[in-house]
Amino acid sequence: MARNAAQQKSEANGAAKAPAPESIDQVRDLLFGGQMRMVDARLQSLDERMARETTAMRTEFERQITELDSSIKKELARHAERLAAERTKRADDLKALSTELKESLKSLEKRHMGLEETAGLADAELRDHLMKQGAAFTNELNRTSARLSGELDRIATALKDDKLDSALLINGLTELAGKIGAAPKIAGKKPQR
Repeated sequence: MARNAAQQKSEANGAAKAPAPESIDQVRDLLFGGQMRMVDARLQSLDERMARETTAMRTEFERQITELDSSIKKELARHAERLAAERTKRADDLKALSTELKESLKSLEKRHMGLEETAGLADAELRDHLMKQGAAFTNELNRTSARLSGELDRIATALKDDKLDSALLINGLTELAGKIGAAPKIAGKKPQR
């Protein structure tokens, strides 16, 4: 309790000694009021300046973004036009190349047909030539065969004639030998062989 009483007493003394809050503000305003107003004015000026600068920067940024966007769109449009022109040119080139290839193919087909006709004619000529040569060889072979047959017939006839003469000669010689062989029998001797 004694403690409480001491506390109350010291609080009462402190309250009596402490100035009121309004007086502190007045003292502070007297001591620092001018500086505080200057600082407040400067802060407000800085805030306004920052707001103007931010607005100007935002406006400049939006202008640059708009310019960049329009230049990108223009550039893309130019590229799109160039690509479309190139695509059209390539399509035309492909059509021209296709036409040229078709014409070349037709030309090659005509040439192939011409070569086939020429080869067919050459084959026919070669066949005719071979047939003529075969016929000539056959005729020559037939003539040679007929000539050889005639020659063989003549030789065979001559040989038959010679053979007949040989047979006659053998018969004549046999008769002669018989006559000659009969003569020693007469004398009583046998012929020696």
